[in-house]
Amino acid sequence: MEIRSKLSILADAAKYDASCSSSGIQRKNVPGGLGNSEGMGICHSYTPDGRCISLLKVLLTNFCVFDCSYCINRISSDVKRARFTIEELVWLTMEFYKRNYIEGLFLSSGVMKTPDHTMEEMIEVARRLRVDHKFQGYIHLKAVAGASAELLQKAGLWADRLSANIELPKQDDLDKLAPAKTHEQIESAMDSIATKIAEVKEDRKTLKSTPAFAPSGQTTQMIVGATPSSDADILATASHLYEGFSLKRVYYSAFSPIPSGDPRLPLQKPPLVRENRLYQADWLLRFYGFRHHELTTTDTPNLDLHLDPKTSWALRSRNFFPVDINRAPREDLLRVPGLGVRTVDRILKMRPHRSITLADLAKLRVSLDKARPFILTADKNTGVTLLDDQNLEAQLLPKKPKQPTLFELMGESAEGW
Repeated sequence: MEIRSKLSILADAAKYDASCSSSGIQRKNVPGGLGNSEGMGICHSYTPDGRCISLLKVLLTNFCVFDCSYCINRISSDVKRARFTIEELVWLTMEFYKRNYIEGLFLSSGVMKTPDHTMEEMIEVARRLRVDHKFQGYIHLKAVAGASAELLQKAGLWADRLSANIELPKQDDLDKLAPAKTHEQIESAMDSIATKIAEVKEDRKTLKSTPAFAPSGQTTQMIVGATPSSDADILATASHLYEGFSLKRVYYSAFSPIPSGDPRLPLQKPPLVRENRLYQADWLLRFYGFRHHELTTTDTPNLDLHLDPKTSWALRSRNFFPVDINRAPREDLLRVPGLGVRTVDRILKMRPHRSITLADLAKLRVSLDKARPFILTADKNTGVTLLDDQNLEAQLLPKKPKQPTLFELMGESAEGW
């Protein structure tokens, strides 16, 4: 099979993996080397369905000995199969990079023969790029489920980022759809990576020449909507992974129905807004001091699809408000709808010099429609009287923007044409 045909098959097979992004890694070129990674991340491009393909995102092979029901590459699937040789994939990466098509490589794979055999081939691709071609671009390697800790240690020497997919939020979900995988096994891989990252970070404080290990950290991916597991289950698992293994990111991937799929799987995708709400909730866990159990309730274990998670929490927690913009601690300000982390930090810098009013917040581009019912300011904020209004939720629902047509934008000038 020609390389172009393999690329067509294996790049398409990789599109279901959402944990592909740049990560702020910095690496300067070396004499005789090729490329570098910028701290701000690589340039992104997008597929028609909106997925990022800024890296060469590809599988080593879509042959797989596993039979995970939700995966298009499972052994029982009748999809067309292909496999790159190590030489082909190294050549392809280098040629794409030289032509400025890509700025790095995201490499995953189906499981050939054994997890260790597959991991060894992926590591060899990365090693040859780094050593034989002095490739300084970004490399993200997927940790193959079941691969040994020793191989994961080797992978981290060449890759900027490693990721072991947790796949589904609960072990019960895996038991039904991917019985060959366990959370214990996957978390063991995460723990091995996290431990090594911490060791290397500590060693480099005293010995700068200590080889880097996955300097951009590790991530994981969770499929959303393949099972009835709720958003509360998903956020609890994400929170556990962040706390236990110092993950950089958990990626949430809305389940995509696959041809001839398992009848136990849903026939329709979950709404994409659910994926969006989970990312918003994830942000609150990582940067706003929320705990996962605060974002849902026993009666409503799924996130509100109409309101963002912070506003939903504020409506359920009205006794927490109003928050005095001029006196409240940072952790309280972060819970006010409409206030982001940067805005809160700017408010804290302003407070020693002046009393903050609604006009000041407007200059900071705060969404006053969201914030006004929940805050006290130095001027007379009459909007705070809405806090006890029974119709407050309806008033906070986002207004659907109407996109003007080209001719409406052109206005009168179009009339004369």
